[in-house]
Amino acid sequence: MTAGQGSAGQGRAGQGTTGPGAPWRGTARAAAAYGARAAEYVQAVGTMEATAPPDRALVERWAAQTAGPLLDLGCGPGQWTAHLAGRGHDVVGMDPATGFLEIARRAHPAVRFRDGGVEDLDPAEPWGGILAWYSLIHLDPADVPAALARMHACLAPGGRALIGFFAADDSARARAERAADGAARAERAVAGATRVERAAGGAAHDPEPPGPEPFPHAVATAYRWPAETMADLLQRAGFTLEHSEQRTDPGARPHAAILAVRGG
Repeated sequence: MTAGQGSAGQGRAGQGTTGPGAPWRGTARAAAAYGARAAEYVQAVGTMEATAPPDRALVERWAAQTAGPLLDLGCGPGQWTAHLAGRGHDVVGMDPATGFLEIARRAHPAVRFRDGGVEDLDPAEPWGGILAWYSLIHLDPADVPAALARMHACLAPGGRALIGFFAADDSARARAERAADGAARAERAVAGATRVERAAGGAAHDPEPPGPEPFPHAVATAYRWPAETMADLLQRAGFTLEHSEQRTDPGARPHAAILAVRGG
């Protein structure tokens, strides 16, 4: 599923507590919601014409520089999958929303699509690149680290993931507030770790980065993530960061994208 936001053309979510093939928190709810409104979504933002030129340039560059088969994870009605296939790439679209897949297969009969979400990725089928363009935004934040780890495990060595998502406010004031909040949490963590160390001799852990913010997305509850937090989670999942960008288009929510690589 790819969720929409004006010209940015944006999507969905996934350890949690469930195993392969079982929906992670947020996936089943979002799939049902998008499936029920698939036609409405396509009409509003589900075409390449609705995507922003900087996004098209980034995705096209990522695909051109990536070796091996590509997976459009959370492909929605398949506009990105078909676009990449039309540019000569070996690409498969994957989405858990049946309504989206029906539209995608009807609109792009020569393009390959399959049912499933991030929880269905199989390390036995490695990909050269995984595009998750707004595909994790509805996922329960507690499951996002596992979703990124699954993506990492399902990339071939040197494989590249490109993630697009709603960004938390990146204004100077918001960054200052997050920095102050992070400093306060770090101070509490150090104080708590000191007490624990005195009692058990354990080592202190680094404080957690600022968390995501839920908001009432038109289809299902979604989350906007501070870009630095998503970058931290990608690194914890084993990725090396290659590129990161943020912007806010007129009339649209703040957008972020991160390109990350699995080591060889």
